[in-house]
Amino acid sequence: MTLPPFTVIEGNIGAGKTTLAERLAAQFGRRLILEQFTDNPFLPLFYKDSARYAFPVELFFMAERHKQLEAELAHRELFTQAGTVADYLFVKTLLFARNSLSEQEFRLFNRLFSVMDAGFPDPDLVVYLHRPVAALQANIRRRGRPFEVGITDAYLASVQSAYFRYFRSVPQLPVVVLDVGDTDFTEAGAYDRLVQLVTQRNYAPGMHTVTPFARPRSSL
Repeated sequence: MTLPPFTVIEGNIGAGKTTLAERLAAQFGRRLILEQFTDNPFLPLFYKDSARYAFPVELFFMAERHKQLEAELAHRELFTQAGTVADYLFVKTLLFARNSLSEQEFRLFNRLFSVMDAGFPDPDLVVYLHRPVAALQANIRRRGRPFEVGITDAYLASVQSAYFRYFRSVPQLPVVVLDVGDTDFTEAGAYDRLVQLVTQRNYAPGMHTVTPFARPRSSL
């Protein structure tokens, strides 16, 4: 089994992307890049008053993600030789901002993003964990972060739509959408099935949707 050199695990809030990224990095001996989201001081305020705090929360996220990726990917020899697993794409900054900001705010934000989004290598594979909104909400409740209590179904659905619009706009990027439903992939056998799908196929550029656990696929 071979994991692509630069693999990014993505997904909606509560999809399990960090758990999968950690396990893959440990199993295959890869460098691990995890988003440091808990340090954003505006995040709890955003979930209480999104209109007021959307711009500072997204600006803080963008600055921190850029700083982290710039530091992590600066060591090119480590990046290329050891291989890397990350639990986010830098472009998620723009996807979440488009979802949260007013048109005027987004135009400004997009200009800033365009300046910062330069020099980062494209991943060899993006693995997107897809779950229905009800499963996402169940996971959010289970992990019990107080500032996530106010996340609505509509917000999660809009984030999901933003990801799929983006994936369809970058046909040169290999993306595999693993429609895992409400399955706990830390259970015996489930994780091994995901690893098999990620490592034993050479995915061509474009978006590929796979249902690992033979359940009815949710609407994308």
